Amino acid sequence: MWRKVKIRLSRLTPAQVITSYYLMAITFSVILLSLPYVHKPGVEIDFIDTVFTAVSAVSVTGLTVVEISETYSVFGYFIIMIVLQFGGLGIMAIGTFFWMLLGKKIGLRSRRLIMIDHNQMALSGLVHLIREIIKIVLLIELLGALILGFHFLKYYPTWEEAFLHGLFASVSATTNAGMGITGASLVPFASDYFVQLINILLIILGAIGFPVLIEVKEYLFNKTLDGRFRFSLFTKLTTITYAGLLIIGTIFILVLEFNHFLKGVTWHKGFFYALFQAATTRSAGLSTMDISEFTMPTLLVLSILMFIGASPSSVGGGIRTTTFALNILFIFHFAKGNRDIKVFNRELHQDDIHKSLAITILATVMCFLSVVILSISDSQHELIAIIVEVCSAFGTTGLSMGITADLSSFGKCILMILMFIGRIGLTSFLFIIGGKEKKTNYHYPKERVIIG
Repeated sequence: MWRKVKIRLSRLTPAQVITSYYLMAITFSVILLSLPYVHKPGVEIDFIDTVFTAVSAVSVTGLTVVEISETYSVFGYFIIMIVLQFGGLGIMAIGTFFWMLLGKKIGLRSRRLIMIDHNQMALSGLVHLIREIIKIVLLIELLGALILGFHFLKYYPTWEEAFLHGLFASVSATTNAGMGITGASLVPFASDYFVQLINILLIILGAIGFPVLIEVKEYLFNKTLDGRFRFSLFTKLTTITYAGLLIIGTIFILVLEFNHFLKGVTWHKGFFYALFQAATTRSAGLSTMDISEFTMPTLLVLSILMFIGASPSSVGGGIRTTTFALNILFIFHFAKGNRDIKVFNRELHQDDIHKSLAITILATVMCFLSVVILSISDSQHELIAIIVEVCSAFGTTGLSMGITADLSSFGKCILMILMFIGRIGLTSFLFIIGGKEKKTNYHYPKERVIIG
């Protein structure tokens, strides 16, 4: 029996194995969330809602059909935080970490799986990458928990409650999960700019990409003898795109809501409303307000930002920031008549351009079809609410206009599929569909096609 399973697993592509691992992680999470004492006394939850919560936690999305604070006990909070680590760090990172603790050697197949799970392009240095990711993320979560825990002492009657909220908030923000145990996300801290800044910083550190954090660490602590350090093209593109989206998103919200939601609000509170909502669309899902109070143009902007999502090799989903950057660069250079795309004294590979276009087209079609299907199966909801829900699920963000719990079982399944695809990444999803790479030793005559 076990031998047959091993033979079948050996025939799967790395992307298919990764998908299987995430499905097993969801199954394991469902079991954990069904344990005794996980729920508060007298609380019962439907199986479909438990599965939805597990998928949302593993994909670090944050969309929930139940109120976390009213449904789960303190023990349940810790179970959810454990599940969030599965999704935030990645299944292969968690597995490799325990494998290293046992002193086991990481084989070639495991390295290939790590490469797929974290969107890496080379087998070398993967174990070092995983070790650095775990150290950095856990350190960020610990520091965030301590800072927020001490600050929350003025909000909660006991230090245990303050640090519990601080720990959960830190893990949720760093993993960009968007889940909260306050019962109202960060709305109670809409006037506390310190809490918002700490959460924004944690969100950025989780979503900007693990390779970026590792390079920054090496720049600060492991400089070469001559003091020179060259950041990779990935880090430069990711950082600039991430910062650009944050700034543009903030400006759009400020302009579009100036005479609406932000009317009569002080300039500093209005700025933080806009800044936090722009930051959380990267993949975090936390909010300092009810986004249903925004106007339709602003909700469409938020949907686009969620569709783009976080950076590759991070805790977030979406088409990813580098994909968006490559699409913009391709359009710009194509309009200028350039065949080759050059940026930061480097030339982009054509395969990366083709991949970014394929991912964007597939994601657009997938989200469009999901909106159409949900508008039929759950027609009682407004179209804009469905668009926000779909983009939030695909971007593993977690923002919602409050319709998640009211969706039909079929609608919840659609969102679960989107959350799952958003977590494993569209690149892995394409490899699952396509299977193993095939090379042909023949070519047909080429012929031009009229386009545009």
